[in-house]
Amino acid sequence: MIQKRIAQWAVMAVAVPLAAAGARRLSHTLEARRGPTGVSRLLTKGADMLRPQKAKRRRFW
Repeated sequence: MIQKRIAQWAVMAVAVPLAAAGARRLSHTLEARRGPTGVSRLLTKGADMLRPQKAKRRRFW
């Protein structure tokens, strides 16, 4: 049971950032070729939702 959870965590720790990076790269490629479109904006929004580029950093002191 614990091994299954660890495997799920490992897949999500790798898959989510890769999916966000892939969507962001595809969006940039589409915008470079055809200009901003609804699809490229949707890909960028999806990538930002999965993994924002500018994460807020906490200050502890």
